[in-house]
Amino acid sequence: MIDRARPSPLLDRAIAWLAPEWAARRARARHLLNVYEIKSHRSRGDTRDGNSTVDYTGPALRQYARHLEQNHDIARGALDRLTQFIVGPSGIGIEPAPKTLNGETDADVQAQLLALWRDWIQWPDVTWEMDWVALQRLACRSWLRDGECLAQLVEGQIPSLDHGTQVPLSIELLEADLLPLDYHDTTRGILQGVERNAWGRPRAYWIYKTHPGAMGYVRDTTMKRVDAERILHLKLCDRIGQIRGVSLFASVCQRLNDLYEYETAERTAARIAASITGVLKTDAADNLVGTDSEGNRDLTIKPGMILDNLRPGESIDIMDSKRPSAALEPFRNGQLRAAAAGLGTSYSSLARDYNGTYSAQRQELVEGAGHYEALSRLFIGQFVRPIWQRFVALARLSGQLRLAPDTDPATLDDAVFQTPAQLFIDPAKEWAGYKIALDLKLISPQQIIRQRGGNPIEILNQWQQWHEMLEARDLMADSEAPAASSESPVEPESEPEEEDDEEETETETETVPDPEATS
Repeated sequence: MIDRARPSPLLDRAIAWLAPEWAARRARARHLLNVYEIKSHRSRGDTRDGNSTVDYTGPALRQYARHLEQNHDIARGALDRLTQFIVGPSGIGIEPAPKTLNGETDADVQAQLLALWRDWIQWPDVTWEMDWVALQRLACRSWLRDGECLAQLVEGQIPSLDHGTQVPLSIELLEADLLPLDYHDTTRGILQGVERNAWGRPRAYWIYKTHPGAMGYVRDTTMKRVDAERILHLKLCDRIGQIRGVSLFASVCQRLNDLYEYETAERTAARIAASITGVLKTDAADNLVGTDSEGNRDLTIKPGMILDNLRPGESIDIMDSKRPSAALEPFRNGQLRAAAAGLGTSYSSLARDYNGTYSAQRQELVEGAGHYEALSRLFIGQFVRPIWQRFVALARLSGQLRLAPDTDPATLDDAVFQTPAQLFIDPAKEWAGYKIALDLKLISPQQIIRQRGGNPIEILNQWQQWHEMLEARDLMADSEAPAASSESPVEPESEPEEEDDEEETETETETVPDPEATS
């Protein structure tokens, strides 16, 4: 039986000192025996569960990610780009899709929901400082940077709050700091501030009444219990059963910080190099005449001047500091490629480097689009869809939504959630591809409109209004002009053909012999 126990380092050193060849053979044999043995390497694994890991590193990681956003342009740019790709400049679009009992779209209820939704998205926040798009972008940014974000659903008539909308619903965004990470009570099922049942489903959240780092307040550890049905908990999880979220910067924060310090050092070196001109050398001892008490000579140097006042034996060596370093850009680009992989964004978007062929850029865009779509769907499931469902329920309870007898109540909150539009590198090629897909019946116009970030219902309504305005002003749409012009040249061409037929008929009748004349 082979003994694979860890060898003694003292014995190895002794053998290496007495018989180096024998020591080399021993090391080679040990390598062959342990080449697949993980025990031969120093273990750096984490045997704790996800909650223990987050409890140990969560607050420090969150603070570090905020530091990077505040001080590092690359980190801030990464958050800007990810927020743009996940939420988009216009936010996640919602297209209501209620049905009747026979399965058809209920156009009347759909129109009511759209009208109520347009009214609500102007003042969805309790502070009245953000519209629906700004609320989504801020929630998404906090979700990515801090690893989690909370939102409280404030519903119904509250004396101290004016919703400002027809549907009595408002959203209160809460930072992750308000949910204490160190609050545990196993007797009541509370871990890291979240109270759960035996299946791990949240029942309530224990939240600080004031932010622990609020300015002008003495730290208040008083907490309030909020039912889970009133809290939306957005979180990025890496482990099964994880209660709290982990920042997206967890695997790249050290790399980004090292890159920031390296670039800072290079900028400092370049600035110092720009301030150094050269060194004055002299060979003669009599050149010391005219110097100060410490032997320094004062030479005033200006840009573009000619030094014609050097004495015999004097020379100036211009200093070359090799700054800025030529290796800075390749090294920086390599680090940004690695950071882009960890952040889940493309290198071009992170580094703002858009060089490359059409195929290379499209390949990068296609690969990144799938990841952005997955994050968008995760954001919709944790934030957008629950808000829409509560909005529809409150619209009905408050009497703002009127249903027809044939409306299916189970489909009231059905909707199509539209992620940000896909980007075009070459619009002509992309639209040509859409046309081929339409001709082959592989895609519908509604799908194309949704992929472009539009709402098919609103676009049809706009087209209808446009044609009605054209007809009211006795104007012809551009699409109708070619059809009218193509019919005009057909009529003149048919007349000559008929005349030729008549002439041929008359000629044929003249050549027929007369029977009487023959007799």
